[in-house]
Amino acid sequence: MKPLDFGRSDDPRVQAQLDRLSTLSVPQGRLGLDTIRALLIRLGNPHRKLPPVFHVAGTNGKGSTCAFLRAMLEAEGYRVHVTTSPHLVRYNERIRLAGELISDAELAATLKEVLDAGADLGPSFFEVTIAAAFLAFARTPADACVVEVGMGGRFDATNVLEPEVLAACGIAALGLDHERFLLAPEEGVPKEPMARIAFEKAGIAKRGVPLVTMGGLYPPEAQAAIAEVTARVGAVQFDLMAECTADEFYAGHGHIYYRDLYWKDRRYPSPGLGGEHQYANAALAITMSTVQSRLAISTQNIKEGLRSARWPARMQRLGAGPLTALVDQPIWLDGGHNPSAGAAIAAHFVGPLHVVIGMIEGKDPRAIIDPLGDRIRTLTVVPVPGHDHHPVEAFGPDARAAANVEDALPGIPSDDYPILIAGSLYLAGEALRLNDELPD
Repeated sequence: MKPLDFGRSDDPRVQAQLDRLSTLSVPQGRLGLDTIRALLIRLGNPHRKLPPVFHVAGTNGKGSTCAFLRAMLEAEGYRVHVTTSPHLVRYNERIRLAGELISDAELAATLKEVLDAGADLGPSFFEVTIAAAFLAFARTPADACVVEVGMGGRFDATNVLEPEVLAACGIAALGLDHERFLLAPEEGVPKEPMARIAFEKAGIAKRGVPLVTMGGLYPPEAQAAIAEVTARVGAVQFDLMAECTADEFYAGHGHIYYRDLYWKDRRYPSPGLGGEHQYANAALAITMSTVQSRLAISTQNIKEGLRSARWPARMQRLGAGPLTALVDQPIWLDGGHNPSAGAAIAAHFVGPLHVVIGMIEGKDPRAIIDPLGDRIRTLTVVPVPGHDHHPVEAFGPDARAAANVEDALPGIPSDDYPILIAGSLYLAGEALRLNDELPD
């Protein structure tokens, strides 16, 4: 198997540390938080010196929820640290300090410090990344942090966060993904797959800290698993009190109808991120912002955050650039790669479209194209740079192969149908790079 894409940098200081990172992987058979905790002790426990943290887990939508939270907090005037994953083009995207991507100089120095400190501990790539993020957060003044879980929750490196620094936790949409890790046999855990997924995500719950879930949007077995974990650890659980699945916005009224803790009805604008699924993610962010008591966020700035939030490669229409110049019709980009993402994409596009797809091994090659059904006018399969990927044969007899995205686009007929590039965040990052739209 090819190594993961850890990114490239034009700065030799950063590249030297990325080369060191590329030798790390997920240690086979190791579960738990012992290594990340040991590493953080050597670094002075920076995770205990953070401003109030919003901690978000989920299978799909956690990154979008983080984007909404960041936008709401910044609209209020707060300086916000953010760590999300994966990066699309540059590793720097994983660490945002007080509103700005970490500089190359600080990134190189921080990664070196963490890698040197943990050289004998055998940390994983993600453990080093999170330790570096928390170390940089602790050293840079800010008012709030937004932290996205990498995978699962219970054993995720971000789950070293303790109640004293947490403002609120949230769980976005649930689905089957990363089954090899999240459904690995273990005693004393739920056996039913969706219950187990929910159990793992609910592992971020902490005593006395608000935990916001999507409630009835989960299957009953998932709801039960979360409730059991919440009760056991003593978290304060809130389910969405947003009518985010009601007929109003599906009928095109374009608002979120929300009932707050005092059963007062409020109306919020439709979110700035595309796709009907974003209403639920927005409602999750609204609820997380309103049930916590660490930071004041006005209703007006919650609304402004909903409108201004941006999250690259999630139902994003590409702007003018070298890639879009190759075709006449609009190009849309989405990094979705599982059945839940496929369903969201299918709900967004109402008519025929051309699909350019690339998916890494281990993902279901039908996850995106099956929900689109007979609306796919042409299907072009491309490699995912830096990763083992599914061959063209995995996508059915109507698929054709292209060497890369640049070669795929000129072969698509010029007509009235949009083009969708999808199947992998790594492929989405390559498309952004080719179109000179670097996330900032």
